[in-house]
Amino acid sequence: MGNPIEYLKGVGPLRAELLKKELGIFTFRDLLEHFPYRHVDRTKINLVREIRPDTEFIQVAGRITSVNVLGEQRSRRLVAELRDATGVLELVWFQGVNGVQKLVQVGGEFLVYGRVGFFQGSPQLTHPEIEAFQGQVADRPEYLEPVYPTTEKLKIRGLGGRQLGKLTQVLLNMLKERDLPENLPEAVMAYPDPDTGLPQRWVSRYEAYRQVHFPQDPMVYKAAVRRLKFEELFVAQVRLGLIKSRRHRSSHGVVFAQVGDMFNGFYTKHLPFELTGAQKRVLREIRKDTGSGRQMNRLLQGDVGSGKTIVALLAMLLAVDNGFQACLMAPTEILARQHYEGISALLKELPLEVRLLTGSSRSKSRKEALRLAQEGSLHILIGTHAVLEDPVQFQRLGLVIVDEQHRFGVAQRARLWKKAEIPPHVLVMTATPIPRTLAMTAYGDLDYSVMDELPPGRQPISTFHRFEERRSQVMDFLKHEIGKGRQAYIIFPLIEESEKMDYENLEKGYINVKAWFPEPKYWISRVDGRQKAAERDTNMRRFVNGDTQIMVATTVIEVGVNVPNATVMVVESAEKFGLSQLHQLRGRVGRGAEKSFCILLTSHRLGREARERMGILTETDNGFKIAEKDLEIRGPGDIEGTRQSGLLNFKIANIVQDREWLELARERAAELLEKDPELVTAENRELKAFLQAQQGRTAWSKIS
Repeated sequence: MGNPIEYLKGVGPLRAELLKKELGIFTFRDLLEHFPYRHVDRTKINLVREIRPDTEFIQVAGRITSVNVLGEQRSRRLVAELRDATGVLELVWFQGVNGVQKLVQVGGEFLVYGRVGFFQGSPQLTHPEIEAFQGQVADRPEYLEPVYPTTEKLKIRGLGGRQLGKLTQVLLNMLKERDLPENLPEAVMAYPDPDTGLPQRWVSRYEAYRQVHFPQDPMVYKAAVRRLKFEELFVAQVRLGLIKSRRHRSSHGVVFAQVGDMFNGFYTKHLPFELTGAQKRVLREIRKDTGSGRQMNRLLQGDVGSGKTIVALLAMLLAVDNGFQACLMAPTEILARQHYEGISALLKELPLEVRLLTGSSRSKSRKEALRLAQEGSLHILIGTHAVLEDPVQFQRLGLVIVDEQHRFGVAQRARLWKKAEIPPHVLVMTATPIPRTLAMTAYGDLDYSVMDELPPGRQPISTFHRFEERRSQVMDFLKHEIGKGRQAYIIFPLIEESEKMDYENLEKGYINVKAWFPEPKYWISRVDGRQKAAERDTNMRRFVNGDTQIMVATTVIEVGVNVPNATVMVVESAEKFGLSQLHQLRGRVGRGAEKSFCILLTSHRLGREARERMGILTETDNGFKIAEKDLEIRGPGDIEGTRQSGLLNFKIANIVQDREWLELARERAAELLEKDPELVTAENRELKAFLQAQQGRTAWSKIS
């Protein structure tokens, strides 16, 4: 199955290069896993009178009664009439008119197939597939005809959907059952029918591949697709389960045996608010992990403002109480500095050494932080990527916390745990709530905790969608809030394709905001990616300190700005943002005791998806519900931070649409690994061999 595609009959070197470049088909296996996106039923010939308003595709046999070329140059088109015993069907071609004219002659009998449209109430096929027949229609195929994804370049070179089908048929004719051996153990072959609940048996792997490409009928196709979807999800869950169970069995970790003075002192005397039930639950999970003698590898996900930082701080105090150092790594200097200032303020009454290390740290403070870390007298180091550098060495690193973990690559994060003889405990945090289906797939090798409660005193944020013509009312509302002593954000979109356009949009927007809010009555901070770090930090600090009332910015402030006095978030061109990003931006307000607002400004020209996004955000501020919707709308490939795991590149399964099969796959995988954690029994031998053969094809990682 790993044979190079050029060795398949009908391909050759030139076609192989095109298939590799256009579709990523390098081997026989790749072609076999290039699944059709639909099938057409060419087994049946319909009558013209059978066409209904809801008919999508149809195949009709009849005689051509008229052919006319109408229009000139670009509007030139060929219109023909096909008549059978029951009616007339119009055929239209806008391209390749000369070639079609030679083929389609009055009096000729033809078989046509295409998508049905209606023009002035009469049925019409545009650019139908057409073939001549004499007297009677040739034997039709005994299977549904597959339609494959292809590209314009491949079509031009004679490798359209039909040609890909012929190549796939050549390949399937070559394959024997031994080439596609069964990889599902006997115990997993039975499954409950989703309609009746009665036990069914999966079709064999060999038969599933044959029928998914060239099915005999829709029911057979459905069974084949189910089988391959389940297989893909099951194999993924088994692999994740193996990684997780091996880590639990073999990864040694430092032991945090006690809860000491630092943790207890802070908890009883300096904790600024009562912990939520979710925070307490997560702390219990962390204590259990860090006391087990195994390395903790836990994902902590929580909604915006759910209090992940205080949990991280208490975990670091637990490390200190047991004689270890802790390190917190954040993706931006702004966020790292904010963590440092917030944590330092909370710990000011405790005898602890906390330092900040970023790319712009001055030489003197950098050297001192490095010395203290190496000596062991530095308890907590907070920083950016700078903490990964080789000169940063710890005496007893026991806990690593990575904030906004999707911003760091796997290799980068791994460098941190190599700074200790025994790998430190790892807590990765994300403020982007992850739907359960995504977490089960992308983070299945991690233990994960969910914080789905907001701390007491946090008021829900009221969200409104306003069209451009109501801008003056929005600006008046901002003036009203600022008049009460509050602050506001005005955010402009960042469109990656055109940095120049972004800059111009921000420039124009900044000038407009200044016109609405003239100095010296109002003061404005401006923050964007083009500014030098020092200028950006100064402008940010002015807003944080309350010296400016408005911050005009791009999404550079999506994470990392905590201004309790800011009560209004205005998002310009909100239709250009994704759901999760809008939710993150909204989370910049509502951090104090005052009522807060988020206003989504858009043009009237909204697509269906954009209108749906605005509706969801105005209806709910629950990040988990929003993340579920985001997954449904955009699909898993677009969810930030999951691509690097390599787990979502499924060929046929879809974690949104196939949740029931994902749940079943996870359940079956867990049952199998509980009985045979290393897949050593005879009945699991084929599955183990399949997993070993797949290694290297998928970028599975032990580090989230």
